[in-house]
Amino acid sequence: MSPAFELAVLALVRQIPPGRVSSYGVLAAEAGFPRHARHVGKLLGSLPDGHGLPWHRVVNSAGRLSRPGSEQADWQRVLLEQEGVDFSASGSISLLRYGWPDSAYLPANVR
Repeated sequence: MSPAFELAVLALVRQIPPGRVSSYGVLAAEAGFPRHARHVGKLLGSLPDGHGLPWHRVVNSAGRLSRPGSEQADWQRVLLEQEGVDFSASGSISLLRYGWPDSAYLPANVR
């Protein structure tokens, strides 16, 4: 991962407002690195303790938490619910409702 990629992605993560989420792929594309979703996940997974970034606001492209059933995913869900994010009965988040930035989650015929 290049320093430019890291700086761009981390700057975007800082901008995700409370009560909203973004996906790994959208963050990669918005940072100028489309098709690098896995690198976003790797970057966020390697952050040092106490970094202060709202990592919990990043989900997969289906609006689901990565690594379901893990302690990290359980904590992520608690943090998102505290911010007012609703989960469906199957455990997913509506990206149309909570996705950030809004334009990334609009249906193609509306963009």
